[in-house]
Amino acid sequence: MSVERKDVEHMALLARLALTEEEITMYTTELNVVLSSMEKLNELDTSQVEPAIQVLDLKNVFRDDEVALSMAVDDVVANAPEKIDGQFKVPRIL
Repeated sequence: MSVERKDVEHMALLARLALTEEEITMYTTELNVVLSSMEKLNELDTSQVEPAIQVLDLKNVFRDDEVALSMAVDDVVANAPEKIDGQFKVPRIL
């Protein structure tokens, strides 16, 4: 597999990048180098290698869900600059 100029132009369009002619040429060359390196990895015999889901010995830490008292609504919004009906008032985004 190889990357052509039109592929780089398409990726730049999708990423909304304005590339110069030199950058398009450079990225085409660099991406082809990366792909050729990946092809070399495909030549390795990995039939005796077990798949690794996680390279580090990490484990999820779970805790029991326990019902507990929470803060009163008035205490939660007490220091808010603006509040409406027990909720934080924030500026509109849209």
